[in-house]
Amino acid sequence: VGSFLRPEYLKEAREKYSKKEIGADELKTIEDKAIKELVQQEKALGLKAITDGEFRRRYWHLDFLASLIGIKEIKAEKWSVDFKDRQPKAATIKIIDKIDFDENSEFLNHFDYLKSIAGNDVDVKMTIPSPAMLHLICCVRATDYQAIDLYKDESKLYEDITLAYQKIIKIFYNHGCRYLQLDDTSWGEFCDENKRNAYMERGLDINKIGENYVKMINRVLEAKPEDMVISIHICRGNFRSTWFSSGGYEPIGKILFSNCNVDAFFLEYDSDRSGDFEPLRYIKDQEVVLGLISSKFPQLEEKEAIKERIKEASQYIPLNQLSLSPQCGFSSTEEGNELTIEDQWKKLRLIKEIAEEVWN
Repeated sequence: VGSFLRPEYLKEAREKYSKKEIGADELKTIEDKAIKELVQQEKALGLKAITDGEFRRRYWHLDFLASLIGIKEIKAEKWSVDFKDRQPKAATIKIIDKIDFDENSEFLNHFDYLKSIAGNDVDVKMTIPSPAMLHLICCVRATDYQAIDLYKDESKLYEDITLAYQKIIKIFYNHGCRYLQLDDTSWGEFCDENKRNAYMERGLDINKIGENYVKMINRVLEAKPEDMVISIHICRGNFRSTWFSSGGYEPIGKILFSNCNVDAFFLEYDSDRSGDFEPLRYIKDQEVVLGLISSKFPQLEEKEAIKERIKEASQYIPLNQLSLSPQCGFSSTEEGNELTIEDQWKKLRLIKEIAEEVWN
């Protein structure tokens, strides 16, 4: 999906950097080493699309969103959603000015380095938070949101987020990116009946917000060249093996699956919290990547049970449109999930074995 568990020496280096015990150049050298080792392992396993494991990030989303012009990371008393049992280090973002993408973004440098070491025999995948996440965090989750003067008219806010993300697509494409993934927890929340009710009690129309998000994503996708693949990964939370949303896809199926023009949907299906496969009937001709293997726990799934679930899903989506992945990344934040690096690779080897047996 994207993120991998960080090696201990990288965690230690990032901790030293946060305490100003080492400088940015030394940290970058250590990050480069860790990413190079990761890429070698990904290729040795036979992965066709590789990432940098998000090794340079603290969070899967905030680092990127806070790098946008007009967005500021701020301290928070608590995380913007409640995970079960554990909470990430509290931080959030707010809109302070006109939103745009910085053409000198460090994330372009991150991609350039990954592409330079990947070789020509694999696809290089860039993972970024969906444009919906910017609106969700700043304007929906934040109970104290006050629009700046520029965005009193919310349509102007949607427009500027759209233009910023269209720019992101074009610039990353010019840097050689042909595979971009939009990570999105908004839809996981919109599947959750309790969260839907809580938003409704605040006077928010979740179906309308969902429709606006799909329209925005589709407009962003208008900037996509034909030889670029853009997927969306739907998540219900993934911090140190915990989660914050629960519920099947039926509440979002018609709005998202029937209308969103991404090339592929990465969908969590590792537990009962994700519901059944029936909502897949809304999907047309896109690829569906079934997240049937948990990235949260070390126990290996039974191969035949996973094959049976793929067979169940094929009642709603042709088998040749289906593929298999972990339900989420292994380390959506720098802390990582509660399993070992070797457990992580065992999971990926299992996925590869099942995929070869099911799809030859």
